[in-house]
Amino acid sequence: MERPKVIFLDAVGTLIGVKGSVGEVYSQIAEEFGVKVSADTLNTTFIQSFKTAPPPIFPDTDSQEIPQREFDWWRIIALNTFESAGVLKQFSDFSAFFSELYIHFGTAQPWFVYPDVLPALISWRRLGIQLGVVSNFDSRIYSVLQSLGLRDFFKSITISTQARAAKPDPQIFAVALEKHECSPEAAWHIGDSLEDDYNGAKAAGLRGILINREQNSTLNIEMAVERSGV
Repeated sequence: MERPKVIFLDAVGTLIGVKGSVGEVYSQIAEEFGVKVSADTLNTTFIQSFKTAPPPIFPDTDSQEIPQREFDWWRIIALNTFESAGVLKQFSDFSAFFSELYIHFGTAQPWFVYPDVLPALISWRRLGIQLGVVSNFDSRIYSVLQSLGLRDFFKSITISTQARAAKPDPQIFAVALEKHECSPEAAWHIGDSLEDDYNGAKAAGLRGILINREQNSTLNIEMAVERSGV
């Protein structure tokens, strides 16, 4: 099979993961503000809140206002998470809590890089393949990737809040492809979501490659690419 010009990768769940769980991070920081609630409870209510949230896209927003819209989008998810857990009223200052939480997830501290990622990125760069990120994350992805030592591997980073489209919408892939002057047929996209990454990429004309981090957190990227012929 012909080598791709570009390999795009999803971010969370593909390149990086949360240490422990989102619920654990929420629980730890909430305790600093005097609110005690189990990580398991928060993880469950977070997943529910996240899944029911609208896509993180702001089509009628000026680019300078996007960071504030991102902040507000996540604040509603956090509010719903703690409200569903029955502890929202225990916060004396939820705004202060959420500000700290939001800043925290923009640093390296709550994240880890999957062990197969760095060897794969180095190998692809050595082969002359261009690399990009396509993610339904927000602007904090730039600082997160930089602090984790991954930013310089990527020629482009395309996120839903700036592309005004979220995976699996083909438009976000079109925006990413344009940055590389690349046709869909010459690009691959690797991710952990069947709907957003695999089906989304295929619908946009790219080759989709699905990995399962829950089943095996190591070697999946390299194995997926070997099976596909690179």
